[in-house]
Amino acid sequence: MTFTKFSRAHSSSALRVFCFSISLLGGISVSQAQNQGQPRQQPQSQIQAAIAPPAPATTPTSFTRLENLGSQIFKDQALSEPRGTSCNDCHLFSSGFAGNNGSRIGVAQGSTPQSIGGRNAMSNAYTSFIPKFQFRVTGEDVDPVGGFFWDGRADTAELQALGPLLNALEMNNKDAASVVRKIAAAPYAQMFKDEFGSQIFNNPSLAFQKIGVAIAAFERTSALQPFSSKYDQFIQGKAKLTPQESNGMKVFMDVNKGNCASCHLMNPNSSKPSDSLFTDFAFYATGIPRNMAIPRNANPSFFDLGLCGPDRTKPSLTSNVPANISIEKFCGTFRMTSLRNTAERKAWMHNGFFKDLRDVVSFYATRNSDPKRWYGPKGVANDLPAAYVGNIINDRVPFNRPASAGPTLTVKEIDDVVAFLKTLSDAQAQPQGPAQAPLFGVRNNPFGN
Repeated sequence: MTFTKFSRAHSSSALRVFCFSISLLGGISVSQAQNQGQPRQQPQSQIQAAIAPPAPATTPTSFTRLENLGSQIFKDQALSEPRGTSCNDCHLFSSGFAGNNGSRIGVAQGSTPQSIGGRNAMSNAYTSFIPKFQFRVTGEDVDPVGGFFWDGRADTAELQALGPLLNALEMNNKDAASVVRKIAAAPYAQMFKDEFGSQIFNNPSLAFQKIGVAIAAFERTSALQPFSSKYDQFIQGKAKLTPQESNGMKVFMDVNKGNCASCHLMNPNSSKPSDSLFTDFAFYATGIPRNMAIPRNANPSFFDLGLCGPDRTKPSLTSNVPANISIEKFCGTFRMTSLRNTAERKAWMHNGFFKDLRDVVSFYATRNSDPKRWYGPKGVANDLPAAYVGNIINDRVPFNRPASAGPTLTVKEIDDVVAFLKTLSDAQAQPQGPAQAPLFGVRNNPFGN
């Protein structure tokens, strides 16, 4: 959820002040198949250009054939090995377009009982706004930005969609040809041929690439980016926030309090929902505590370094990055995702450590003032090797607050921010009926109260 900024002059500009990042959902592996769809436009160096909205998506009631095909593939539980797990199982509308296929430890369950991933499943909503991975250089700031997955390793939604199909810890198919054979036997096989050609299944490599094209087309529809939240109604003058929600938004935007909106970008003065995506798509390290329920974390020498691996190789610095900057400066950083639908999720951050949204906000408010609550008796960040602890943000609000100054937010302010975050839930993603029973380990922080 996070990235590190270097040699940054402290600025009052909203785009240059650090926020407490409430990262959302987690990643899965990507294949090397090439996207056969239209190339994504290269993002501009400025943030607002990078998140410019695409053409309006079709509504769920007016899917094109390609979008309909993508929807059926996305929900097909016959595509895993063994069968029974679909893409949709980790991206449920009712869980904020996320969820972990029934796993309650913060990271995703695959198609077999022993298949436990290493990261929290990311939301696949609003993905059409994600720019291609790049290093953005603005003055003295060097910011990794964009790309799909927590570590930005896939440049397009088409490539990202293919990764889980071949990941042994996810849908567990042995190769692309195996997936294509399942598609060819599916009820929608004729639709696939109508869309991509009658001979498409004779070319398994191309057919596999087209699977990603279809899924990505579905993910770009308004079914997954409806902009139907109370906040969207509010900025359009169709709803009013409660006093608690209104104060929560004020604290969220206050550069001396939460300072969230400086990274979780929003514009409540614009009636256009896509002007409030609640992310700047950049990479940060904020010192999230280690989730000991993740199997690979049982090895004390293992660390998930995000942009630096283990699920990707370290990216090469581009020519626009100053020569004095090393890729090591970004190890341990993860891409910030949107806060839209965050209140519906069952786990937060790249490692799913948090199971309660209020705990997420409390962490940012008290990380400096009460580190032992999060990290144990030593009070030191415990999910990065010593060489990279220095990459954790500590030079801007709320992370530059001296421990002696106490929490950044009061108990009431924390509650108000949570109330505001709940206004970001899309109408169709809001829970229906009785609330679910609390997840196992909902307070999995062994050092908390």
